[in-house]
Amino acid sequence: MNTIMGLINLQEDGSLIRELADRRAVESIPFAGRYRLIDFALSSMVNSGIRKVGVMLPDEPRSVLDHLRSGKDWDLARRHDGLFYLPAVPDDTQQRKGDLKNFYHNLDFIEHASADYILLANGSFVYNVDFDEVLRFHQNTGADITLVSHTTEDENTGSNVVIETAENGLILDITEKPVAYEGMKVSMGVYLMEKDVFVECVRYAYEHGGQRFLLDGIIRRAANYTMFAYAHGGYMAHVDSMSTYYRANMEILDPSVWEELFMGERPIYTKIKDGIPVQYKDTAKVENSLIANGCVIRGEVENSILFRGVTVGRGVKIRNSIIMQKCDIQNGALVENVICDKNVVITADKWLKGAMEYPLVIRKNATI
Repeated sequence: MNTIMGLINLQEDGSLIRELADRRAVESIPFAGRYRLIDFALSSMVNSGIRKVGVMLPDEPRSVLDHLRSGKDWDLARRHDGLFYLPAVPDDTQQRKGDLKNFYHNLDFIEHASADYILLANGSFVYNVDFDEVLRFHQNTGADITLVSHTTEDENTGSNVVIETAENGLILDITEKPVAYEGMKVSMGVYLMEKDVFVECVRYAYEHGGQRFLLDGIIRRAANYTMFAYAHGGYMAHVDSMSTYYRANMEILDPSVWEELFMGERPIYTKIKDGIPVQYKDTAKVENSLIANGCVIRGEVENSILFRGVTVGRGVKIRNSIIMQKCDIQNGALVENVICDKNVVITADKWLKGAMEYPLVIRKNATI
């Protein structure tokens, strides 16, 4: 896979998940107890033998840089190739928004790369994909652009790129829709193409006033390219809203989903943080939950995810909730259908309840 250079686009719209993304990129939101969303795209690339990855930084890159650093935990801290950071470009005089301007102003880096193909991925999708198979599919079909797609199993709201294909995967129609219904094929934000196709696509779209790579570079110019869809039959979630974030974390508690994502031959890597094991005290009771290192449990935890260093006091009941790093849930508190960001303190005997469809979100560093 030395013929492929990976690009991870971190210009995700965080308006529907702003409670967690107001001071961090969407792709660096904590997920599944110890990971960040970007880990899935980056790990899939590394497991597929891609050794050169460029990260298109968001406008607020600190959380991404702190997580990825040199790329050592993904075996990308290399003398040759490895991990590269491509900075975001300030709004130009035409006040153009979107990600296209960032691709355009970093074209010199892409054009001088030795790779033959560009694998572009959004960093807000949860999956474990073998991109070797995508490359073989792309070469066998003779496509200009190959999209990785997934067939929805239920109704998905949010940003959906819906595609229609022939039996052989040839894309007949592609459009953006706010709702994708059961049985529809949706893009997983992964696009494979030859480097020359990518450069031409970006240059033409930007120089003709375009703002977004997907809309102006691909959808509006779909007639100019032969596009195929590679069908991914495994698990996939797109985290672009509070409801999809909550649902994806709850789905991780399904053993079959967990095993597919994390227990196969292609591991998901993340930033390593050494810590002590979980301490389960004599009053602890835990059912169907994911508990990370460093937690101290004295109360009850059910159908929930606790990140590193969470303290659960005596008499506490946590149900259907996501509790991020170093939160302190004090004695007698009840937490149900709640998302707590990092360093939240819930004082003794407080009761917090949200709904399964609309979980209650507590912002970082808050004390309740």
